[in-house]
Amino acid sequence: MKALSVRQPWAWAIIYALKNIENRGWPIHYRGDILIHAAKTCTKKEYQLAREFCQGMGVEIPELISLRRGQVIGIVTIVDCKFSQVASGWGMPEQYHWKLENPREITPIPYIGRLGIFEVPDDLVMEVAA
Repeated sequence: MKALSVRQPWAWAIIYALKNIENRGWPIHYRGDILIHAAKTCTKKEYQLAREFCQGMGVEIPELISLRRGQVIGIVTIVDCKFSQVASGWGMPEQYHWKLENPREITPIPYIGRLGIFEVPDDLVMEVAA
């Protein structure tokens, strides 16, 4: 199954806080389900900036220490992708906005992330997503 690594707390926000836009510098043509992998790396500064942004969206995120990292944490459906020059909701300016729907939590799967879209073996996912 296809997967995408997302840094925390953004990965948490996609699965648990209805973050319905993923901002990327590149478009995606794929439509359908994709695993959300919580990347291992997250600096305190990145976390603090994300926390402030989320608070502006009315979302309180968990403390950094309690966020899962280095694991696949959920599944979401990519339904669209459009470039936007302006900020809107979760969307940042001058980014491709990947429109996300139907976030689902799964039993976390420890896994090493990669850049871009990558594949996670189906047998690993079927055990926890059923």
